[in-house]
Amino acid sequence: MTVIETAVVVGATGSMGQAIVRRLAASGLRVVAVARSAESVRSLAGEVSGVVACACDMAHDDAIDTLRAVTEGPVRMVVHGPGVPTAGGVLVAPTQAVVDAVNIKVGGMMRLVRAVDHGLVRGSRLVAIGGHYGFEPTAYAATAGVANAALANLMRQLSWAYGERGVTAHLLAPGPADTDRLRRIAADRAAREGISEEAVLAGMKKESAIGAFTTVDQVAWAIATLLAPEADALAGSTLFMDAGRRRGLP
Repeated sequence: MTVIETAVVVGATGSMGQAIVRRLAASGLRVVAVARSAESVRSLAGEVSGVVACACDMAHDDAIDTLRAVTEGPVRMVVHGPGVPTAGGVLVAPTQAVVDAVNIKVGGMMRLVRAVDHGLVRGSRLVAIGGHYGFEPTAYAATAGVANAALANLMRQLSWAYGERGVTAHLLAPGPADTDRLRRIAADRAAREGISEEAVLAGMKKESAIGAFTTVDQVAWAIATLLAPEADALAGSTLFMDAGRRRGLP
């Protein structure tokens, strides 16, 4: 009898999350799509075959039991990709907003892993989506920068904690991705600097060696690639998908 493996995707109803859900479902995995909005996640499950809806808030510990109850069989992959609210730069962002961002990114990943621990098998992948600003700090992205930097540390810890079981941990750090969220960040920055949103977006593109944003389909492709057995060699590493934005070494 064929055993159906499961993937769990947190942040499933965002533009990036939907691309990931569709890609993993197409690979033959049963996908548990997790989001706070029950209506949105049910709608996604109705559109994509093999998707199970799970409405819960990974910012709270009760999400562990909720998610555990809908997770069946071997868990081949988990993907933690919730967005965090934009709250301005480090000089103006409320301290609580930064704390909340760390809870969503770091605390949420810890809750996710604890919820599926019973289903993890050799070759399972623990994947978190961080971001460029966790490695290239700026003065205008406080929540994303601090939370994603902390997330990088957590993923290294999980790599060592689960390595003996043959479970690998991976962090993806996309550059600015062409999503509605990016445009909200651009709008906030434009308002603060007194320039147009289009000028902000054009300036952000110039920060890339190829003059481009990362796309959600590129991120989904990279995550699906981690299902390959050869991806064991990437245990504990960060996949930088920044379209050539990083200048530092390594």
